Amino acid sequence: MVETMRRGRRRAAGRKAAGRAAAAVSYAAMGWPVCAGAYPPPARTHRGAGAVRGCSCDRIGCPAPGAHPISAAWQVEATTDPAVADAMWAARPDANVILATGRVFDVLDVPAPLGLTALNLMAGADIEPGPVALSAGDRALFFVLTRGAPADEQEWWSCHLDCEPGSATEHSRLPGLRWHCRASYVVAPPSRLPGAGEARWLREPGSHPLPDGVALLEVLADACEGARR
Repeated sequence: MVETMRRGRRRAAGRKAAGRAAAAVSYAAMGWPVCAGAYPPPARTHRGAGAVRGCSCDRIGCPAPGAHPISAAWQVEATTDPAVADAMWAARPDANVILATGRVFDVLDVPAPLGLTALNLMAGADIEPGPVALSAGDRALFFVLTRGAPADEQEWWSCHLDCEPGSATEHSRLPGLRWHCRASYVVAPPSRLPGAGEARWLREPGSHPLPDGVALLEVLADACEGARR
């Protein structure tokens, strides 16, 4: 019985890994830059340390377990070649899926409850939000057209996933809102985080074109401001 259960778990893990690989290849085929991400390792305790590691990077105190690229050279490795993406996941079948922002799209990232509130506001205002995902870390991700590299450097700010809320990369006037653009990334469905389940799409990217981010930003800012009040 125990061995049967183990085989069942291995088969389920294999199916999920295949799903992540297929998603990565699909994103690359859409022209979205993709690279391999860290992932939750199998539960284990290090002898003598008594500490369970929450991330495959094995870094004690990892600030973003399962939610960062495997390689420090991720900006170079991010690819839109489906064959390269397929080989990347063949070598690392457990890897989460990381999407590089600021090239094809930016991502407006808010706490999930505020994102759902904003979706309702957008529906009432006849605003099309484009692709929207719920991350496994309880964040809502709104995919928008990239602003690229504005001539005025004051027109953009970057936010990395390993920054804490309230840090210098989170806009001080809009608590909870992060804008992922140049030199940043997001964790894409169907990636999973330790103890948080899998990320999933609320609005699939193939069915919804990327909108202009400024219109969405106003609604998201209103939702964040309302939560603060």
